[in-house]
Order: sequence, then C-alpha cells, then structure tokens
Amino acid sequence: MARKLILDVDTGTDDAVAIMFAALHPGLDLVGVTTVAGNVGVDATTDNTLRVLDWIGHAEIGVFKGLARPVGRAGLPGQRHYRQGGSMDPHGGALPIPEPTSAHRDTGAIEFLVETLRATTEKITLVPVGPLSNIATALAVDPSLTEAVDEIVIMGGGHAVGNVTASAEFNVWADPEAAALVLSAGFARLTLVPLDATHQALIGQDTCDALAELGTPAGTAAARFIGRRIAAYDEITGGGTAPVHDVVCTAYLVAPEIITTRHLPVDVETVSPLTIGRTVVDTRPQSTAERNAHVAFGADAAMLAKLLLDTFGG
Repeated sequence: MARKLILDVDTGTDDAVAIMFAALHPGLDLVGVTTVAGNVGVDATTDNTLRVLDWIGHAEIGVFKGLARPVGRAGLPGQRHYRQGGSMDPHGGALPIPEPTSAHRDTGAIEFLVETLRATTEKITLVPVGPLSNIATALAVDPSLTEAVDEIVIMGGGHAVGNVTASAEFNVWADPEAAALVLSAGFARLTLVPLDATHQALIGQDTCDALAELGTPAGTAAARFIGRRIAAYDEITGGGTAPVHDVVCTAYLVAPEIITTRHLPVDVETVSPLTIGRTVVDTRPQSTAERNAHVAFGADAAMLAKLLLDTFGG
C-alpha cells in the first residue's frame, strides 16, 4: 500500500524535485500540496508548484495556498545570504517550465490541513520542506492533529552547518517561532533532515546529464532544476555538485536507509540576534532533555541519484 503524504513547500528548485518524486513514485500517495512563503513569496511558490504538477501530468493533485508571512513576526528575521534572482540564487523566480494552466484550490492550506487530518481514517505523513508556518498554524487551531500523523519529516536546521547565517538554516530561520512550536508539538515520530545530512547527498552534472537523457518530463525538469543549483553552488564551492535538500525527505519515505539518524533533543533559538533560527541539537550523552527528534547526520548520495533516475524514468 502506498504511503499517504502531504507536502508543504516553498517551491523553488529543490522543492520541485521533491514534488515530482512524491507524485511519481509508486510507493507514495500524494494527498495534496500546501504552499508557504519562503524561497520566494507565496504567490510564486504556488505558481511554481502548479507548474511542476502540470508539467508531469498530475494537475489532479490539489494545491492549497498557505501563509504569506511568518507566524511570529512581520517579516523574515533578516536578509537572505543571496540576492533573489541573482547569479548565486539556486532558486530564481519562476521555474523554467511552462506557466500552469491549472489553479490552486479555493480552500486554503490551513483549512485543508485541519480538515484532512481530522477526517482521515488512515494516518498521513507530513513532509514540510519550507518554513513551518502552515504546520504551526494548523497545530494552533487543533493540537490534536498530531494524532493523525504517523511521522513528520522536516527538511530544516543544521547542527554543524548553517547557510543563511553562520548558525541557522533558512527554513527554520525564516520562521523560528513556528519551528519551535512544531518541534515541541508531540508528534509520534519527528524526523529532522538538516543541512548536515543534505550536504552529503550531493548531485553532480553526470546525474543531471543522465536525468536529461531519460527524455521524460520529470527527467528533463529535474536536470534543469538541479543544473541551476549546481551552477549557483559552483560559484561558492567550485565543486561541480549541489545539494537537492528537499528530495532527500521524500526519498527517505521509500528508502529509510538513505539517511542515518540519532534520537536527540532539539530546540530552536528564537531570541538571540546572533543565533536566531539555530536548531540546538543536544548531542551530550548525559543530557536529560526530552529526545523529540530523529536527527539525520548522514545521507547516501549514490542511493539518492539512483532513486531519482529510477523514479523519473517511467
């Protein structure tokens, strides 16, 4: 039986690859996609999400527009580390595939999350790969929604690795209050896939070329999106590879061995100007704090590449 999931996205390039994987893998049943402001504004993330689903022939999957701002502040905590649309921006604005012909549903993301989780008779996996604003707001409406979720798999945070600041990863930094709420919500299982893991699952140009050679809509689009990421990261690292953070989470749903985790206490800094948005991962063996997250510290790049090629080749 396919695993039911809801994706919560701020669709730029890596979210797009995750959406295609979730929609196309036979082991997954994508119930719906909710959008949130993050990589770009929520109008753009919604447009990009619709583009992706239309492009791969899955316009029947509902897209539900979510929050345009963080839950605990008027805007982002500070400026991003790259200029939107600049040469070092791995996301850009609109994705380089045709404009959508479908539209998002009239129901908003929060209403969809609350109604779907309240009504389900089969537990659903939540996979938020952007700022956690929608998930936190749905939990504020009904904290018991956690009971309908078998697992929440979050792309976000970093222990030894930051990106938007020296201390913080963007998704958590963009709405730290929301992240803190979700981490403390009491999910039966919470898996956190931070930069420490995703930066080990790097994709290179050889895999991009192989994806393009598949000749499928998903393969073609994935090659474009990952190619943009490689070009952007190459300006920083010169390595000819790039992380495709969000798809590690959807790949984990069908191949849990793709990541290695430790069960640890995790909290989020919401106050300090220097370290706001930092995920504080307590690795001390003597810690008595509640172990609320299975934190990924490793990821298998070769396995991810194979999963992408196998899934997008059909």
